[in-house]
Amino acid sequence: MYDEGMIVFLDIDGVLHPEPCYDKAQFFIFLPRLERVLREFPQVQIVISSTWRHNRTLEQLREIFSPDIAVRVVDVTPRWSMLPDLMESIGYQRHVEIEGWIRRTGEPWQPWVAIDDKPYLYKPFLKNLIKTDSLTGFDEIAENLLRQKLMLK
Repeated sequence: MYDEGMIVFLDIDGVLHPEPCYDKAQFFIFLPRLERVLREFPQVQIVISSTWRHNRTLEQLREIFSPDIAVRVVDVTPRWSMLPDLMESIGYQRHVEIEGWIRRTGEPWQPWVAIDDKPYLYKPFLKNLIKTDSLTGFDEIAENLLRQKLMLK
């Protein structure tokens, strides 16, 4: 189902715009940089792991992106509260949600990377995590790291 390429699990606040973000004009200011990278890797699909998924539909989340990238937003992660067996074994909320999504696909070999500004939501030293700074979001450093990881796929 999702075996065409790498999966990018994407947070929004602190990645696509600064967190906190009080000025709506600042919303999604880092999105163009991310979309440029994603266009270089058309096989990459996106799963939203942000808390934005709690009060928006998948269609509403797709509207954030340019049309050519929006079609590659394939899903959202489940809530960690729905995954008690994983929470006990892993213990890191966002990581649990990603693992739950991966297990649900039945394709655990699928390569993936997460982009997030909150590393404490993941197991320490996770090689799949690209950590952004909450204020600078998806900056040049994150861009280069993502490109490197996608080229290794």
